[in-house]
Amino acid sequence: MAELPRGTVAFLFTDVAGSTRLWQHHRAAMERAYARHDAVLRGAVADQGGVVYKVIGDAVQAAFPTAEQAVAAALEVQLGLAFQDWAGLGLPESLKVRTALHAGAVDPDSDGDYRSPVLNRLGRLLGAGHGGQILLSQAVAQLARDRLPEETTLKDLGEHRLKDLLEPERVWQLVHPVLPTDFPTLTTLTTRPHNLPLQPTPLLGREREVEELTALLHRDDVRLVTLTGPGGTGKTRLALQAAAELVDEFPDGVWFVPLASLTDPALVPSAIAEVLGVRESGATPLPELLGDHLADKRLLLVLDNFEQVLDAAPVVADAIASPAVKVLVTSRAPLRLRGEREHPVPPLGLPKRKPPPTMEQVSQYAAVRLFIERAQAVRHDFAVTNENAPAIAEICHRLDGLPLAIELAAARVRLFPPQAMLARLEQRLPLLTGGARDLPLRQQTLTATIAWSYDLLTDDERKLYRRLSVFAGGWNLAAAEAVAGSPGSGELGLDVLAGLEALSEHSLVHQMPGDADEARFAMLETIREYGLGQLAASGEAAEAHQRHAAHVLELAEIAEPELYRADEAAWLDRLEAEHDNLRAAMGWSLANEPQRALRLVAGAWRFWYVRGYLREGQDWVERALAAADEGLSVPRVRALNGLAVFVSVQGDFARGWELEEASLAMARALRDALGEIRALHDLGIMATNLGRADRARTLYEEALGLAREHGELWWEASALHNLGDLATDQGDGDRAELLLEQSIAIARRIGNWGGVAVASFALGEVFLTRGDVRRAAREYGAGLRLLSRIGYKDHQMMTLNALAVAGAEGRPRQAARLLGGSEAAQEAVGLVLERRILAQTEQAVAHLRAALEPAVMAAAWAAGRALSLDEAVIEALALADELAGEGAVTDTPAS
Repeated sequence: MAELPRGTVAFLFTDVAGSTRLWQHHRAAMERAYARHDAVLRGAVADQGGVVYKVIGDAVQAAFPTAEQAVAAALEVQLGLAFQDWAGLGLPESLKVRTALHAGAVDPDSDGDYRSPVLNRLGRLLGAGHGGQILLSQAVAQLARDRLPEETTLKDLGEHRLKDLLEPERVWQLVHPVLPTDFPTLTTLTTRPHNLPLQPTPLLGREREVEELTALLHRDDVRLVTLTGPGGTGKTRLALQAAAELVDEFPDGVWFVPLASLTDPALVPSAIAEVLGVRESGATPLPELLGDHLADKRLLLVLDNFEQVLDAAPVVADAIASPAVKVLVTSRAPLRLRGEREHPVPPLGLPKRKPPPTMEQVSQYAAVRLFIERAQAVRHDFAVTNENAPAIAEICHRLDGLPLAIELAAARVRLFPPQAMLARLEQRLPLLTGGARDLPLRQQTLTATIAWSYDLLTDDERKLYRRLSVFAGGWNLAAAEAVAGSPGSGELGLDVLAGLEALSEHSLVHQMPGDADEARFAMLETIREYGLGQLAASGEAAEAHQRHAAHVLELAEIAEPELYRADEAAWLDRLEAEHDNLRAAMGWSLANEPQRALRLVAGAWRFWYVRGYLREGQDWVERALAAADEGLSVPRVRALNGLAVFVSVQGDFARGWELEEASLAMARALRDALGEIRALHDLGIMATNLGRADRARTLYEEALGLAREHGELWWEASALHNLGDLATDQGDGDRAELLLEQSIAIARRIGNWGGVAVASFALGEVFLTRGDVRRAAREYGAGLRLLSRIGYKDHQMMTLNALAVAGAEGRPRQAARLLGGSEAAQEAVGLVLERRILAQTEQAVAHLRAALEPAVMAAAWAAGRALSLDEAVIEALALADELAGEGAVTDTPAS
């Protein structure tokens, strides 16, 4: 495709009028006709220096460097189509094509597409026209007026309100002697009965929602649709746009009834009557008058902000009793009427957080596009760059993708660049003020918007909302009852289940996707922050946080032994789901109950280690050890053990040794056999990495003896595994294989799949040292699949390196990618690989440098670094399968 125009671009949109009918009844003829149409259109665009950049069905979109070229192409298209023999192609009528042109400042994105309100406006203009007609926007008319094609003139069709609800557009028609001149009136809002208000800005990022909503309202069996969602999600704007799209479907009009100023449900019939022009009569009740008026009407009512007048729901039921009346409602809670279709309005689409997005990537997401558009409205020179793109994306994440919050934040670009704004978003609500003065007061700050919903709750519902705000990242019903109190629990007792249902209906709580067996709920962070503020003001904060911390501690202490049993993966996943709650409980406990914090890290440190939160885990454990009393206790033994592991896997073996010896001494003083076994085990690993093989063997054997004495099969398998690793290091492959097979057998018997995985990895090392790449790859692959399923991050990275070593000779570029991916993952968590893996990796890198050109190796390494760990694991498994099934295959180019 030719290079796309940039800067001020003129766009030509076309589509075939009545094509659906023609395709249904004359498919073969339409195939021939459309091919002819396509040749004419593409030829005209190319002749005038344009580029066809998108085709959707029979709709074509082209871009031109100048308006003059676009107008000339539009004329050439219509003239070319006018002289075709459509009957000779089998069509019963001529193919009629609608054509519209608009221009604006737009640059193409990295996908070869344009994304801008300019194009939305042009789509509306095209939809207003008729087959054979060429429509020009005011912008194109002004740019091309002095350079029109010969024999053409412009016909002023007047101002029209297009269906985007923005300011009216003056529309012009290109006139040529050969082409038809007279067409029906344009199908715009100007020609349809309605009272839809103008909007100051275009609707961004809701194309899919508008399409879904209009499709729903088109259905004969749907009479009432309620858009629900928290304040700030853009329910009203979405409803207005959908209503504008539907004006052609309702000959008696589309009528917008704002209810935000009402608090008395009895006034709702009056508000509807006023909009519809129904006059009250002293003799006839108003509801009856409304019923008579609506009885023979085909119209759409849009009732906005119904949440504070929910008791007026019977009025809506009466309205939809009229057979051709439909009602679209916006409300933070459903109306609970028969036949109601609740349609939740989601937040805007957000980019991934990792890896940090580029300028091109962020601009493709609706939330970011909204931020950019609104920022440029207050600061014309605002631009997205690779430097500020990650900050903009993170701002949109922090604001939950809420359109109102994003608009309020973007307005602050006057004062703060995105990076500075992000730093201030730690407390969101104070920043999000100062909305446009022509917005309702409740929408000029996000605090007021949330307060609007809060004030509609009952006292018990407010109390529940405040207490649930202590949860970070979600909760289940049992957790909610533990923190907020269940029925019969005294003064704290609340009917949590009924309360959750009410809060969900008011869009303050939402159900999270996930396990259907256990419903999980959450709040948007902006809503949670408001709840925390209300909690502090209520005087209930200390008790709520204490109950929350107690609940999280109970979970951590139940989970800790399970992390060494058959259901390890399920418990790791559960702790992952509760990670934000664990963080919140840790933060509160450190400040208020340090001994609870120590117990929390004792229960949770292995989760942080296995799932790769090495720096975070180390920080929590160090802070808990420093804050809590220094007396002898099993939690301190566990915390010292965890801290020793964290610092050693990040390369500080000397400090790890010191901490682990302290843990061992305390465990022996407390007669804590399990603590003693763990400390001996970890001291052995550190001794191995410090090059003290004899000391390591003694420690492993002592741990093995204690594990057998106390029936600790998990630790028996681990000790055998470590002794096997040591035998591998010392060149005794046969002994290593025997010990590792014993370890795997025990681990399989007790369901310790993590133990099976890491021992399989170690067995792969044995085969690799023998030069048996096929069997090594088979073990690596088997282990990596288990590691990936359980989520052992450190051994996944080690396996990436090991497979790169195994594939270095036959697959050098693939090996370089894996090493790059592993390196990036290690850096992200602070992991330092074990001595043997490091030594093997250094040898593999030397081989790769000899096998690949420097530029080729650098490119492969960089490509690997761009992979996420999960993506790198997928590539590693593919390589393992190739090596295990085919032996060493080659990706080195033939010389």
